[in-house]
Amino acid sequence: MKFRPKVLIVTPNTELRWLGHLLMPGIFDGEHYFKIAPIGNERVRFTQGERFSGLLVGMAKSNLDRGTRSGFSAMNSAIKTRAENPATQ
Repeated sequence: MKFRPKVLIVTPNTELRWLGHLLMPGIFDGEHYFKIAPIGNERVRFTQGERFSGLLVGMAKSNLDRGTRSGFSAMNSAIKTRAENPATQ
């Protein structure tokens, strides 16, 4: 699928959030976010998620949960590896 999301929030080193639509707003929308919050000396917590809404979301709920969760997990692992090993970039 190809989306042209609208960027909602850009706060450097804190948050990135966008909203994408399938076909048109209200049919199938996904608001995706990335957040970074300090949790200690030289440590941060990275969180990402997506909130789906729209008329078609109920029909695809189980597939969305499974597919989204596995995609987030893979992305999170890759980000963690790069963040903890900057010399390999």
